[in-house]
Amino acid sequence: MTTAIGTDRAEIRHELSTTGYDLLVIGGGILGTSVTWMAAQAGLRVAMVDAGDFAGATSSASSKLVHGGLRYLQTGNVKLVAENHRERRALAGDIAPHLVKPLTFLVPIYKGGPHGAAKLGAGVFLYSALSVFGDGMGKVITPHQALAKVPALRTEGLRAAAVYGDHQMNDSRVAVMTVRAAVDAGATVLNHAEVVGLRTTGGSVTGADLRDRLGGAEFGVSARLVLNATGPWVDHLRRMEDPDAAPSIRLSKGAHLVMRRHEPWKAALTTPIDKYRVSFAIPWEDHLLLGTTDEAYEGDPGLVGATEADITQILDEAGHSVRDSQLRREDITYAFAGLRVLPGGPGEVTAAKRETVLTRGAGGMLSVAGGKWTTYRHIGRHVFDTLAHLPGRPLGDDLADILPAVPLPGLASPDAVAMRLWTDRDPSARMDPLVARHLASHYGSIAFDLARLIREDPALGERIHPDGPDIWAQVVYARDHEWAATVDDVVRRRTTLTVRGLDTPEIRTRIAGLLA
Repeated sequence: MTTAIGTDRAEIRHELSTTGYDLLVIGGGILGTSVTWMAAQAGLRVAMVDAGDFAGATSSASSKLVHGGLRYLQTGNVKLVAENHRERRALAGDIAPHLVKPLTFLVPIYKGGPHGAAKLGAGVFLYSALSVFGDGMGKVITPHQALAKVPALRTEGLRAAAVYGDHQMNDSRVAVMTVRAAVDAGATVLNHAEVVGLRTTGGSVTGADLRDRLGGAEFGVSARLVLNATGPWVDHLRRMEDPDAAPSIRLSKGAHLVMRRHEPWKAALTTPIDKYRVSFAIPWEDHLLLGTTDEAYEGDPGLVGATEADITQILDEAGHSVRDSQLRREDITYAFAGLRVLPGGPGEVTAAKRETVLTRGAGGMLSVAGGKWTTYRHIGRHVFDTLAHLPGRPLGDDLADILPAVPLPGLASPDAVAMRLWTDRDPSARMDPLVARHLASHYGSIAFDLARLIREDPALGERIHPDGPDIWAQVVYARDHEWAATVDDVVRRRTTLTVRGLDTPEIRTRIAGLLA
């Protein structure tokens, strides 16, 4: 097996244990990856480790939205919505147009529903105004027009629908591309490497001792500053630094379902459930994504999953606006759950502010939690600025300015890439247009690297499962260039096999063989 520079685990362990780093980031979710990317852009020697896979927990269990947050208008947070829109447009326009795509949303207005047409019409108009009408003007349409966009829409009692524009993505793919961007900028990263202890010098945290979960090898990393970005596990690591550390966060569980779709949808649904909560029904990866729930979670973060009660609740809430024929249990291909990390405190989790929590421990370790995909670059930069200006300047004074809009690897027009992939070969050996479109919208111009693999070994151009667009070249590429080390890394986060319900035992065995 040929391994690309940067993904050979023994080599990375050696590099981690023999280099003195400026910053060690523990946790490779949204926050950790973003801060690592920013620190590398500023010219620091930065390392990032994760006990599981990159974005292996909450960060790949989102609603797959890059959005302004229409519901924040309900709480009067106009500034937050404007900020979200700014980042959303940067991602869709300059940073990752190959991974983030526009999507129209409808808010159905039913007789007796929590919001009337006048209020929602004003809401979507303000929402689109805050995005400087970049996605068209929010408006109200008739039931007949709404049905043309969403054929499975429930029409009983439907008075109208409000329309607005947002964006969506595949969060796992954006995460992998951001890790690549950080490594391209000079970072060293390793997944499946668990912190077993913190290193201290004179009472200050100066690194961590780790164990490679895949081979059991033990090694250590030394750094001037350590950032704890372990999400739901943030307090677990804080207690390693100080056994008496008081809890800083609480957790809320959000579950989602993926369903087979019976007909194409031209828009997504945002259905008000009550005054504050909404239910999403979103066309995604040729399927339908439904969710989400929001309830306090006190169990082991590693055991979170969608329960029978979650599934029932999601289907019931989707049923407010989606016909029963599209909500059959046998059409569920995947159910998943993630944990929102919220500031600690009293009250219901549904009312808790979605903000970043930053604390510094007795040994000088910084702990950060919270964050969301839409503003992940902005939050990463904010946290990095905080690190750069700590008392005593542990990261030094000589930091480069971070460029305002460094794109993610593969930046390209997905339509142009798909076109090239499809027309580049002899007509008798052309790539299936669905596969070409899939590769273009998940890799951008990096899809040409996969096309090269197929030219060298045509068997890699075959679909992994006949019912999905993923091909074998993606597995080899994930192994050699995207740090995929376990079958789950491949089927859940480097391809779409699991969400489509296509990761059969035979396919998993064959992938395990390729990874071995």
